[in-house]
Amino acid sequence: MKNKDAYIEKFEAQIKELQADIDKLDAKARQSEADLRIKYHDELELLIEKRIQAKERVEELKNASEGAWEELKAGTEKAFNELKSSWNAAMNRFNKD
Repeated sequence: MKNKDAYIEKFEAQIKELQADIDKLDAKARQSEADLRIKYHDELELLIEKRIQAKERVEELKNASEGAWEELKAGTEKAFNELKSSWNAAMNRFNKD
């Protein structure tokens, strides 16, 4: 049970950290010019969707039995890796602007 709890805590902390980054990006988008604002908005929507998916996976882990949570780990890791990849891609594009 300890491994499951630690695993869940790790992902929840990372999701919270990325949410803070998304909030910063949203604030930056609000200050940008109109054409960039559209780009930011689309990227933010994608990031928010990926964050929701990762959070849903963590919730599944929380509710899983001790035996079943091991099977759910791969899906959780995949969802979180997609979120991180989307975040990194968005930041690379915005840093060019």
